Amino acid sequence: MPNLRSPWMTSVSAVALVALTADRASGQRIVSANDGKITVVNGVNVAVRSPVPDTVTLIDLSTVPGKIIAEIKAPTSVIGPPQSVAFSPDDSIVLVTASTKIDPADPTKMVPDDVVTVIDVKATPPVVLATLHAGSGAAGVSINPAGTLALVANRSDGSVSVFTIDGKSVRASAKIPIGPPESLPSHVVFTPDGRQALVTRNGDSLISVLAINGTTVTNTNHDIAAGLKPYAIEITPAGDLALVANIGAGASGGADTISIIDLRMTPPRTIDNVTVGPVPEGLSISPDGHFVAMTVMNGSNLAPTSPLFNDFGRLRVFSIANRTLTPVAEARIGHWCQGAAWGSNQTVVAQCMIEKEIVTFRFDGKTLTPAGFILVTGGPAGIRRSHK
Repeated sequence: MPNLRSPWMTSVSAVALVALTADRASGQRIVSANDGKITVVNGVNVAVRSPVPDTVTLIDLSTVPGKIIAEIKAPTSVIGPPQSVAFSPDDSIVLVTASTKIDPADPTKMVPDDVVTVIDVKATPPVVLATLHAGSGAAGVSINPAGTLALVANRSDGSVSVFTIDGKSVRASAKIPIGPPESLPSHVVFTPDGRQALVTRNGDSLISVLAINGTTVTNTNHDIAAGLKPYAIEITPAGDLALVANIGAGASGGADTISIIDLRMTPPRTIDNVTVGPVPEGLSISPDGHFVAMTVMNGSNLAPTSPLFNDFGRLRVFSIANRTLTPVAEARIGHWCQGAAWGSNQTVVAQCMIEKEIVTFRFDGKTLTPAGFILVTGGPAGIRRSHK
């Protein structure tokens, strides 16, 4: 696959790599899960003929564009929302899911996987502590604020897996039915008080609400309607709003949306949908809760001959105020780009699968300024920031 990085990005990145500067407001780390077994050829997802192992890259963003701390081999997958990794609240462990793997019977095909890997990121170097199993198609993962519970959305069997956490020890506990397999549970996220969780259902365009009491998780059977095919989801630090990326009908839909769910209403409900462009893949709320960054496919993963193809994706930033999203800044990025993550309120990154890079931008509240990129092994497919 040729390097499809835009000329402007190459020149700007080269300058930024020469003049690294400290982001004193940061000190944050991010973790990127990289899929080495799949790519896009003429708009079609295909297995790589000579795949490299999937990896997990730990990155320090206290310098810009970022410094790789460590790389660990662990299975992951680009299939599903780019929230397939999660730090524990004390940043001691990272959980990584793998929703697909190469079919042992046919290396040209993918089949569902169920692996959840536990990585000790405080060890030097980081090490894999355990390989666990969730449900089929293990995708989005989150850990509760207390650090005692993890939830994994299982895209292929309509469920959410529950894991208990004691320090660095993680154990499978239960599996909660969410809907039929075709409901495609994709990501699950906790409210800041840890008493509830929301599950996006990409297959039937609903969001399920789970109730949590200690380590007991139950389906309330209260579902929220958002936009068409909800996928990634995040909740503001204040716990008042949930933002949902709706990937819609793909690039042919043309005008996909971010839904705003008011969590302080009884029951919670969608109060607005904001148009953001074709296929908002990933989203990330800034640490101060004032902004949300999102990657938009923009047809960049389609065949170049398609009338819907664009030779770039988009990183967009919206302000969050008065229960409303307002566009603030935008930058062109690469092709088939996945997740976004904030290092600090002044630094945001985006993952681009085809270029196999994580692109870094500075953000001053009004403008995104390219600040370099980090090359990783495989296509960067899942991303999350640390808590400290």
